Amino acid sequence: MEKSRMTLPTGPDTLCFDKDEFTKEDFDVDHFVSDCRKRVQLEELRDDLELYYKLLKTAMVELINKDYADFVNLSTNLVGMDKALNQLSVPLGQLREEVLSLRSSVSEGIRAVDERMSKQEDIREKKMCVLRLIQVIRSVEKIEKILNSQSSKETHALEVRSPLLTGQILERIATEFNQLQFHAVQSKGLPLLDKVRPRIAGITAMLQRSLEGLLLEGLQTSDVDIIRHCLRTYATIDKTRDAEALVGQVLVKPYMDQVIVEQIVESRPDGLQTMYKKLLEFVPHHCRLLREVTGGAISSEKGNTVPGYDFLVNSVWPEIVRGLEENLPSLYNPGDPDAFHKKYTISMNFLRTFERQCGSQASVKRLRAHPAYHSFNNKWNLPVYFQIRFREIAVSLEAALTAVLEDAPAGSSFCLLASHRTWSSLQRCWSDAMFLPSLAHRLWRLTLQILARYSVFVNELLLRPISNESAKDIKNPVVTSSKDPSVTQGNSEDQGGGPSESKPAASISSTQLVYVVADLDRLQEQLPELLETIKPKLEMIGFKNFSSVSAALADSQLSLSACVPPLSGRIVRDLSESCFSYLKSALEVPRLYRRTNKEVPTTASSYVDSALKPFYQLQSGHKDKLKQALIQQWLEDALSESTQKYCETVSDILHSVRKMEESLKRLKQARKTTSPNPGGPGGGMSDDDKIRLQLALDVEYLGEQIQKLGLQSKDIKSFPALTALVAAAKDQATAEQP
Repeated sequence: MEKSRMTLPTGPDTLCFDKDEFTKEDFDVDHFVSDCRKRVQLEELRDDLELYYKLLKTAMVELINKDYADFVNLSTNLVGMDKALNQLSVPLGQLREEVLSLRSSVSEGIRAVDERMSKQEDIREKKMCVLRLIQVIRSVEKIEKILNSQSSKETHALEVRSPLLTGQILERIATEFNQLQFHAVQSKGLPLLDKVRPRIAGITAMLQRSLEGLLLEGLQTSDVDIIRHCLRTYATIDKTRDAEALVGQVLVKPYMDQVIVEQIVESRPDGLQTMYKKLLEFVPHHCRLLREVTGGAISSEKGNTVPGYDFLVNSVWPEIVRGLEENLPSLYNPGDPDAFHKKYTISMNFLRTFERQCGSQASVKRLRAHPAYHSFNNKWNLPVYFQIRFREIAVSLEAALTAVLEDAPAGSSFCLLASHRTWSSLQRCWSDAMFLPSLAHRLWRLTLQILARYSVFVNELLLRPISNESAKDIKNPVVTSSKDPSVTQGNSEDQGGGPSESKPAASISSTQLVYVVADLDRLQEQLPELLETIKPKLEMIGFKNFSSVSAALADSQLSLSACVPPLSGRIVRDLSESCFSYLKSALEVPRLYRRTNKEVPTTASSYVDSALKPFYQLQSGHKDKLKQALIQQWLEDALSESTQKYCETVSDILHSVRKMEESLKRLKQARKTTSPNPGGPGGGMSDDDKIRLQLALDVEYLGEQIQKLGLQSKDIKSFPALTALVAAAKDQATAEQP
C-alpha cells in the first residue's frame, strides 16, 4: 500500500528507462535489463542507472533533513504508551465476554422461533391437505347429487328434456369435475383419496359417455349450441384430444373407408384425382359446424368460438393417411416410375390444397409437425424411384456412348447419336414427366455426371486411329479404355453370353471427328438454356444460391471446351496428311519430263486439285454445322503443315535437278563432245527447265486455290518461302531460253 503511494524523483529526459518501472509489483531485474538492451548498450544503461542512483540518494537525504525533528522526537513521544495499552486491555476483555453472551442468547431465540415456524408450516400443510380432501369429498357428493337428481326424474320428463339443458348440466358437472381433478392431483398419495378414487372413476366414465353421446347428437342434428357446449365441456376437463379422436373415429373414418377404395381408383384413368377431390369435399360438407364453433372458418364469430381444437389436423388428416395406407397400398409402389410420378404429383397437389383448407398459418405448422404428415411423406420411396430413373438414363446413354458411332435422328440439332442422347438425358432430368422437387439435389448431381461422362467419352475418341472410310462404312464396335463410374451404376449386366473374343480397336473417320467438334460446340451453346430450365425447378424448393449452380455448370462447360483443341489438332493433322499424300506426287515430275521429249508445261499438275479436294469438302460439307472461323483456322493450320513439307519436297527436287544438270555438264566437258540437247532437237527448253517450270506452275496454282478457299497465302506458313523458291527456279528456266 505504501509502495504504491511512493513518489520517486524525476530524472532527466535522456534516461533510457522509465522511473515508474521500479515501483511496479511485478518488477524483474532480468526483464528490465533485457528490455533496455533492445534500445541502448549496457555501458549507457550503467551510466543512466548511476546517474539516477545519485538522484535517489540526494532525494533521500533531503527527505531526512526535512523531517529530522520528527525522527529525533519519535522515541520521546512514545513514552508511557505501553501503560495506556495495558489499562485498555481489561475493559476490552469484559466487553468481548458480554458480546459473546448476547450472541449465544440471540442464537437460542432464533432457533426456538425456527422450530415454532416449522411446526406451524407443517400444521398449515396438513390443514391444506384436509381442506383439499374435504373439497374432493364435497365435489364428489355434489356431482353424485346432480346425477341422482337427474336419474330420479320420471322417464317421460327425461324424454322431453332438451339436449341444450343436458349440455348445460354436463357443463356444470364438468366445471365441478375440473375442480375435483385439481384437488385430487394435489392430494395424491393420501389414504382417503384411494377410497374415493372408484367413485371418481365412475363419474369420469359417466361424464365421457354423456359427452360422446351429446357430441354425436349435436353433429347429427347440426345443432351449433349443443356442439359448442359439448366442446367447451371437453376443454374444461382438458379432454380436447378425446373429442378430436371421437370425431375422427365416428365422423371421418366411415367416410374415408367409403371413398378410399382401391378397385374404384384403379378402374378409371382419373380415379386418383376423383378420390382426392371427394376427400377435399369432406371438410366443407362435414366439418363446417365444427370449424365455425372452433374458429377454423372465416365466418366464425370470435366471441362464440371454442379455442384449443384443430379437427382438420388431429381428426381428418390422420384418418386420411390411415385410409390410404390400409385401403390403397399400391399408391406408394415405385415399380412403375411413370405411374409413381403421376401419383406423387397428384398427391402433393392434394396435400397443398388440404393445407390451404387449414385456414391459418398456425394450423399449417401443426399439420406439418403431425406424425401422420411425416408418415405420409416417408411412405413415398423416392430413392427407389430415382434409382429406376437413373438406370433408365444410364443404360440409354451408355448404349449410345459405347456402341457404333451412329448419326443422330432426323430433326436433331446434333450430328451424332451419342451427343443427341446426352442432351436428351439432360433435358429428361428436368422434364415435368420426371422431375420431383424432393429429388432436385440428386438430379443436379446426375446432370453433372452426364456431362462428365460425355467429356470422358470424347477423350476416349481421341485414342482411336483415324480411318479413311466414311462415317457410314465404319461398323466396328467401339472399344473404350475406361468408363466414368458415376453414370454406369447398375448397367454392367448382359455383356454377352458368347465366349469373349479380342476385337480390333475401333477407328474413327475424319468426318466423325468434325461431327464431334460440332456437337461439342452445340452442346456448350445449349448449356445456358439448360440452366434457365433448372432455375425455376430449384426455386420450387426455395433454393437461391444460383451462383454456385452457374459455377458448377461453367466448370462442366470448361471441361467440354478443353476437348476441342486436341480434336482440332487431330483434324488438322489428318487434313495435312491427306493433302501432302497428293502433294508429294511432285516427286514424279522429274520422271515425267526427263528424256521424255514432252512439250513445255503450261498448266498445273492434277495432283494439286486432288490435294485440295479434302479442304473443299470440309468447307462446303460442314459450313452449316461449324462456325466459319473454326473451319478457316483448320484450313490454315493444315495448309501450313502440308505446305512446309511440300516446300521441303520441292526444294529437294530442285536441288536434285541442279545436281543432275551440273553432272551432265561436267560429263560433256570431260568427253569434249557435242551431244544433242536433252530437251530434244531444235535447241528447245531443257528437261530440267521444264521440271522447274512445272513446279512453278503447280505452286502458282496452289496459291490461287488457297485464295479461292478464302485464305490469304501470306498467312500460310512456308508458302512465301515456297513461292520464292519456285520463282527463282522459273526465272532460271526462262533466262536460259534464247
